[in-house]
Parts: sequence; structure tokens; C-alpha cells
Amino acid sequence: EQVLTVAGGVIAGILLFVLIGITAYLLWKKFCLLYSYEELTSPVKTTSVNAIVQDQLPSEIQQESTRSKSVPFIIPPTLHEQDWINLTNEEQIQEDSNPCMIPQSGPRSSFHSLAGAYVVGTINPELYKFPEDKSETDFPEGNIGRLWSSIEYKQASERLLVSLIKARKLQSPADSCSPFVKIYLLPDERCYLQSKIKHKTLNPQFDENFVFQVSSKMLLQSTLKFLVYHVDKQKHHHLLGHVIFPLKNETLTDDSKVVIWRDLEKENLETPSEHGDIQFSLSYNEYLGRLTVVVLRARGLKLQDESRAVSVHVKVSLMNHTKLIRSKKTAAVLGSPNPVYNESFSFKANQTELDTASLSISVLQNIEQEKTRVLGCVVVGPFMYSRGKELEHWNEMISKPKELVKRWHPLCCST
Repeated sequence: EQVLTVAGGVIAGILLFVLIGITAYLLWKKFCLLYSYEELTSPVKTTSVNAIVQDQLPSEIQQESTRSKSVPFIIPPTLHEQDWINLTNEEQIQEDSNPCMIPQSGPRSSFHSLAGAYVVGTINPELYKFPEDKSETDFPEGNIGRLWSSIEYKQASERLLVSLIKARKLQSPADSCSPFVKIYLLPDERCYLQSKIKHKTLNPQFDENFVFQVSSKMLLQSTLKFLVYHVDKQKHHHLLGHVIFPLKNETLTDDSKVVIWRDLEKENLETPSEHGDIQFSLSYNEYLGRLTVVVLRARGLKLQDESRAVSVHVKVSLMNHTKLIRSKKTAAVLGSPNPVYNESFSFKANQTELDTASLSISVLQNIEQEKTRVLGCVVVGPFMYSRGKELEHWNEMISKPKELVKRWHPLCCST
């Protein structure tokens, strides 16, 4: 009986020890899972190197050139049993005792030593690409070239820094092109800065810097003008086009450089009319019932008493028969017979009102302590109010809805 009692005690002790061991093992496994990644709700199998490579069928490899290929996002197995949250850049992950994780010499594939890793999804590389710069690829029909530059203003020294960067797709009248650029700071048209000549290229790279001295008060009333020329074998200069860039709409501060690009415009070589000319654009949106006028620039104005402070502005008035609906005016430009405005105005006008509506655009001069004088005006509208170029401009606006139609018009003496 004593032997049976001892044997029963030994067996019970062994069973208790086994039970404690099993319990400890289960608790240890649960503790380890707290520091591993949570598996996906759908069953995810561990992937070996051979299995991953075999998944890439030949048909998928052939389609790589036609569509972007996804990149697997894999959790390294060395992080399964470590507190990976507290790792720093200087700390290295301890290598696993798993022989598959031992570094090997020789060429390594992108899936090297990933046995036992979790594949949690894929990454599409297309989503992380920078937006494509289309300024060098999208050229509209009839384009005669494009010019890039940057501007920066130093407040303390009152200097305007202009960097001439490059030009692309210039249209040369000769077989070869040797371009250069003249830069003006309007309203002063007497002084200019000139770039070097780039020989035999339609896509010159200038990378030149220029400095204009201008006060902060006059800066917003100034306009940059770039004239692009071609030099032929006889040293004659041929104007290829120009770019006008008013500074009043730009916020120029220290340490802020503004990079701009503009398409070249053809220079109007016609002689200005007796009272000067004005250029503006018209657009009509029939769905919004909105008439838009963009006053661009004027030229050849006959200023009176230039020795005194003279400013010029443009007034745009929407008329219905002889009734004034609304008037708007541009900012004044000081002392220039060729002012640049680039200001847009919108008027409410139903489509049924266009047959009886017209636009009166007047150029006015202000002199200190004197009344405003009208230098000239132009009226555009239907057949009831205008003829010639003015009527053609109005009709083209109606026939091309939502499109800005730009034209020059001679100014007439106000009656």
C-alpha cells in the first residue's frame, strides 16, 4: 500500500508539472503575440522566396511595359519578436537565428532572405511620382516660342533681380537661329539690358542675371518687357516676339524668387493711329450670363503736359441703348504713352440683352489739380453701335463663347 501511495504521488506530481509547463508555454506565446504585427482578417500565408518568384507569371512580366507594376509591401521577420517601436536609426536589428536570415555574398534579389515574412499588400509607385511639368511639352497651335525667367526683389537695396533662364521652340525666319533678349523695365523705354547671343539654336539656355534699380513705390507700377531677337549673318536684328509681364499682381519679398514662363507674342508693327491704340480681350459666357473685358495695354497715347505728373487709366462702361448700366476703371499708370494694365472686369448681361448692349472703352489722363481729360475712346457692340473692326470683334466674341478674343483698336477723339 505504501508503494502504491508513493507511485500515485509521483504520477500526480508529473501530471501537475506537465500542466504547469503547458500553461506557461501558452502564456509565453500570448506575450510574444503582443509584440508582433496583427495579422489581416483574411488568411495570409507566409511566403518563401521561390513562391514569390513563381507568382510572377511570364504574361505579367510582358505587361510590365504597358502598365505600372505593384511593389509588394513586406514586414521583415526579424521584427516579429521585437519591440520595433523603440528602434532608432542608429540601432541595428539583431539578426535572427534562422539560417535563412544570414547574409550571403553574391548577387541578391529584391526578395532575398524573406522566408517567413508577412506580405501585407502592395504599393503603386505611380501614386508617389511628382507631377509632370508640362511647360516644356504642351505648346498650343501657332506658338512662336516660350520664355522662362525668374524675378526677386531686394527691399533693403531696392534692387529688382531678373534671371533670364531659357527659351524653347523659337520660330526663326532663317535656316539657323542666333537669338538674344533685350529686357526693359517699363515705363522707362530708353534703357534696357541685353543678354549674350546664343548661336545656332532654337532652344537657347541663357542662365544670365540682370539688376534693375527701382524703388518699392514704383515697383508695382512697373512692367517687365522681354524682346527676343534673331541675328542674321549680316548682323541685322529680326524681332521674333515679345513678352509683357506686369509686376503689380506679384507679391515680391526678400528671399522669395518667382519663376515665370510666358509664350511669345508677335509684335504689332502697324503705326499707331492719330490718338493711339488700345488692346483688350472680350469673352461671353452664356450659361453664367457674364461679359468679361480684359484691358491689356495701350500705345502711342498723346499725353498732354508731360512735364507734370501725369497718370493714365482706362474706364470700361456697359451701356444698354443710351443708358449706363455700370462702369469700372483700371489702376492709373504714371507718365507712360504705352501703359500696360492686364486687368479683367466682368459684367452681368443676359444673352437677350446683347442685341441692345455695347461697351464704351475710354482712355483718360489725370493731371495734378486739373480735370480729367479724355485721350480717346472706342465703342464695340452690335451693328446698331459699331462698324468695321469693332463690329467684327463683338461678333467673334459671340461666335466663340467662353474664349478670350483679343484685338487692337484705334482710339477715336471723344465728342
